[in-house]
Amino acid sequence: MKVLFMGTPDFALESLQAIYEAGFDICGVYTQPDKPAKRGMKLTASPVKLYALEKGLPVFQPAKLRNEPEVLEEFKALGADIAVAVAYGKLIPEDMLESVPMGFINIHGSLLPKYRGSAPIQWTVLNGEELGGVTSMYLAPEMDAGDIIDMVSTPVGEYETYGELYDRLKVIGAELLVKTLKSIENGTATRTPQDPALVSYAPPLHREDCPIDWTRPARRVIDHICGLAPKPAATAQFGEETFKIYAAVMGCETDLPAGKIVEQTKHGLAVACGDGKSIVITELQAPGGKRMKTADYLRGHKISN
Repeated sequence: MKVLFMGTPDFALESLQAIYEAGFDICGVYTQPDKPAKRGMKLTASPVKLYALEKGLPVFQPAKLRNEPEVLEEFKALGADIAVAVAYGKLIPEDMLESVPMGFINIHGSLLPKYRGSAPIQWTVLNGEELGGVTSMYLAPEMDAGDIIDMVSTPVGEYETYGELYDRLKVIGAELLVKTLKSIENGTATRTPQDPALVSYAPPLHREDCPIDWTRPARRVIDHICGLAPKPAATAQFGEETFKIYAAVMGCETDLPAGKIVEQTKHGLAVACGDGKSIVITELQAPGGKRMKTADYLRGHKISN
């Protein structure tokens, strides 16, 4: 069974590495074009491209997929029996989906039909879900709407950040991909249509989503901080300065108004929330500074409202 792989970031790299090490015949790797990165804006290859080149796999980086006859013909010429897309970064056009005999499958970072869209892991944490997970499914023209093949769930830790859950799910997703490909190869894979009544969405997050709303309950404020860490990072303004907030834990009860600093201790900065409870900020970054433990920052600085 010849497998064509499409993916770009390290989440996809984990899956590519897993199917390569499992011995699947990978006939081609599609990834996003090199992009300028860091201060020098030097063109930088994706993690998937670097791994594919290291293993001698053919790499393709079309700027567009839709309405590009030459791209489609090149894709077909690879003779893939099945194609896999993991965090590729573009919607796969219908003519491409239909060109693969055994179908196009995808690994998605949520328990579908919950959290269709580009930021499922972040929204899992932002919304305080007790369970996260990954789903393998057949791709369909509508985003993340294809039939489900298999899924794996995992508990979300009390203070687990988006970044930490992402790192766990990319490994779980890679293992699920290998299992899914093997089940398709031996004819035991099932497909279950998604229930439209259970669909929810995970849209991209933007800078305006970062400021903390201190009027919310303390637990929801912590979910907000965890769901945006390490990036783009939640933000909070104290005095004239806006800090990035990376970690926090539940604090004590307080009668201070929401957003007011309760106390500064050796553990961090306690701030009142909207339900009469506080959170303790344990990691932050001051403007122009580096990410650090709040306790370390408070040894040389004072934060005030």
